[in-house]
Amino acid sequence: MSDTVVTSRSPLLDRPRAVAGDGLEASVAVHYGDPGREQRLLEEGLAVVDLGNRDVVTVTGQDRLTWLHSLTTQHLLGLAPRESREALILTPKGHVEHSLHLVDDGTTTWVTTEPGAGQALADWLDRMRFMLRVEVSLVTDDWAVLGEPHASESVEGEPLAWRDPWPDLVGDTTAYGPTENHPGTDRAWREVIVPRSGLEAAVGDRPLAGLWAAEALRVAAWRPRLGHESDHRTIVHEVDWLRTAVHLHKGCYRGQETVARVHNLGRPPRRLVFLHVDGSGHVLPADGAPVSVGEKVVGHVTSIARHHVDGPIALALVKRNIDPTLELLVDGVSAAQTVIVAP
Repeated sequence: MSDTVVTSRSPLLDRPRAVAGDGLEASVAVHYGDPGREQRLLEEGLAVVDLGNRDVVTVTGQDRLTWLHSLTTQHLLGLAPRESREALILTPKGHVEHSLHLVDDGTTTWVTTEPGAGQALADWLDRMRFMLRVEVSLVTDDWAVLGEPHASESVEGEPLAWRDPWPDLVGDTTAYGPTENHPGTDRAWREVIVPRSGLEAAVGDRPLAGLWAAEALRVAAWRPRLGHESDHRTIVHEVDWLRTAVHLHKGCYRGQETVARVHNLGRPPRRLVFLHVDGSGHVLPADGAPVSVGEKVVGHVTSIARHHVDGPIALALVKRNIDPTLELLVDGVSAAQTVIVAP
């Protein structure tokens, strides 16, 4: 993903105690003075998160859904208006390249994607149009995204929204992590697409929570995110992404051979784990920090956050054959692992 900030400064940064992030998060608030309280407000379904740094791409034209169906990992034929789907675009070798949070309004397919990733996604889609009746546009300058702790699809009369299906099994797929007592079951989430000019009106008098609060709840739910739980060699099995984003018996798409081969014949080379990190220190290890057994590096942290109940928590990718009972070290700090993807 690009390291260039492509969105303008959010007007919600003018709210009391707002603190802007860095880099791709510089246009929005990472917190509003009390990240722990903001997490609790999200869990109670009360707060809203400014995700205005996310990119928004639209696809119009009569062939849009059949075309996207042929390019992505997800089954999109017959998708009803306001029905959400998650889809991925893979490289020819099956590595995760793009993540699409996708919802159609009956005439236009709307996609939100990671900050800085929209231009590359739009450019790639545009190259794949050939003679089909589709048009692709990057519309981030005009449209913004708000995160809401609600599990419902949008309805007529309210802004279009993408509902996060995590951790449900969507369509003909499988899970590489648990299907019962999954911690993500309690996390309700959707992304509402609103005109950027109407961002403040869409928030209204609801309390605001920052990115740190939203990320802490995402990590606690074991929810993978492009550019965090993925790198240039990630395959979907490693991070349990099949359950929401991959249909196992649809037509051919780029990278399908790798998905099928690993699913049918083997296990992925790495696996996602959840970590409780020793919180006695005042500074959290950084994203990307090495994960070790003794002095041997066996993986790296993909996301880390401070949870209002559990303290420092993280997601990490480690080598598949690492004993799940071992205590790990994160940049030298003790961390207890919980299995997500089975060895």
